[in-house]
Amino acid sequence: MKKKVLAALLALTLIFTFAGCAAPEATEPSGWDAASSTSSTGGAEQQGDTTQLQVINVGASPAPHAEILEVAKEVLKEEGYDLKITEFVDYVQPNLALDSGELDANYFQHKPYLDNFNQERGTKLVSAAAIHYEPYGIYAGKTKSLDELKDGAQVAVPADASNEARALLLLEAQGLIKLKDSTNINATKNDIVENPKNLNIIEIEAAQLPRSLQDVDIAVINGNYAIEAGLSVNKDALAKEDAESVAATTYGNIVAVKEGKENDPAIQALVKALQSDKVKTYIEETYDGGVLPLF
Repeated sequence: MKKKVLAALLALTLIFTFAGCAAPEATEPSGWDAASSTSSTGGAEQQGDTTQLQVINVGASPAPHAEILEVAKEVLKEEGYDLKITEFVDYVQPNLALDSGELDANYFQHKPYLDNFNQERGTKLVSAAAIHYEPYGIYAGKTKSLDELKDGAQVAVPADASNEARALLLLEAQGLIKLKDSTNINATKNDIVENPKNLNIIEIEAAQLPRSLQDVDIAVINGNYAIEAGLSVNKDALAKEDAESVAATTYGNIVAVKEGKENDPAIQALVKALQSDKVKTYIEETYDGGVLPLF
C-alpha cells in the first residue's frame, strides 16, 4: 500500500514539474513591447488610434494661425499625419523653439520679421511657403477719427523693426507723416522727415497694442492681435493697408522651418494642407477680410 502511495505522489510531482517548465513558452520573450506588437498587426490603426500617425509639431499665434491650423489638422490626418499645435503669445519664443528643435515648423510671422530675427539671433530659419496676409489697421483710442488728431497726438506702433516700418508706411499712406524712403521695410521713427502734426510715435510691444488703445490717441495694430482683441479691420479700423501696397506684397504670413527642412515630406504635407480648398474656405468665411489667403 505504501508503495502505491509513493508512486502516486511521484507521478503528481512529475506532472507539476513539467507544467512549470512549459509555462515560459506561453509568455512573451524578454523585452517584448505590446505597442510594437500592435503596430505590426495594424490593430491600433483598425481601432482608429492616432498614435500610428506621424506627428508634426507646429508653433503658432492663437488667432488666426492656431485656428487655421486646426482646420489643416483635419486635412493632414487623412494624409497620415497628426498635427500638434503649441500656441505662443509673443513673436520670439516660437522662433527659439523652432531653432532648438522643439518644433518642426511655426506659423505666425512674415518674412521681413524672420529675416530680422535671423540677423539679430544668428538663427538659420527659412520660409517654406506663404499662406495668408493680414491687413494692418489704424484703430481709434482717445481720438475717434484721423481728422480729429491734434498736434502732439500719441500714436502707438509695434516696437519690433519690421512691424514698426509697416505701421509707419500705413501712417504715411494716410498723409500723417513722410518717410525718408517709402520703400524701406526696416524704417523706424527716426526715418520720419515730415511730421506736420508733431505726432508722438510710441513704440509698444506688439502683443500689448490692443490693451494700450485706451491710453493713446490711435494705434496701428498687427492683424493677429487685432483679431484676438475682437477688432475687425473692415468694420473697426480708421484706415487699413491697401491690397496693392508694399505691405500687401511683402508681409505674407509664412510657414517657417529650419534651413534644409523646406522639402521634408511632412513639411510639404503641412503646406499642402494649409493651401487646401478647405482652409481657404474657412479663412474667407471666418475673418471678414482680416485674413486674406495668398493661394
